[in-house]
Amino acid sequence: VARRLSLRKHPECHSMAGGKAIEHLAQTGNWQQHTFRIPMQQYRNCDFSFSGLQNLVNTAIRQKEKEEGIQEGEILSCVKDIAAAVQHAVAVHIIQRTYRAMLFCRKNSILPSKNATLVVSGGVASNQYIRKGLQTLADVNDFAFLCPPPRLCTDNGVMIAWNGIERLRAGVGVLHSTDGIRYEPK
Repeated sequence: VARRLSLRKHPECHSMAGGKAIEHLAQTGNWQQHTFRIPMQQYRNCDFSFSGLQNLVNTAIRQKEKEEGIQEGEILSCVKDIAAAVQHAVAVHIIQRTYRAMLFCRKNSILPSKNATLVVSGGVASNQYIRKGLQTLADVNDFAFLCPPPRLCTDNGVMIAWNGIERLRAGVGVLHSTDGIRYEPK
């Protein structure tokens, strides 16, 4: 979404990563100006998916560009409201699915009936709006809430790469020949 909104060109966000730029702009935006349907409402499971939301957002952005008479890559006048609406929809989706998982785990005795803990990490945990929503969810459901400081909530890709470095050093699960492997860079 940040890329599609060209937030690198926004004067307040030129040096920020996409998620951080969305969070920054959302702070002064009004999420109620653009409401996006929460993904996967028809599925009664704990899966997450944001592809449907991305399609809705892209359609809304195209429509707004058309209304404002601007080209793709230019900054929309309502960029803060769109950022706020996207952040809100993502937060609601994550909170609903996490709540469903909490209920499932309690129903199936996967978690203790007392002293259960919700742990949130990775890049998404650095978003204060989402973090606050999950903290509230944990509090209301009598779960402890553990979340590293935002500076430690980095992209999972970094963690995966580090795991690869450690495995390479240890010689564990290392592929010594790429013959027969087909890969396509994106």
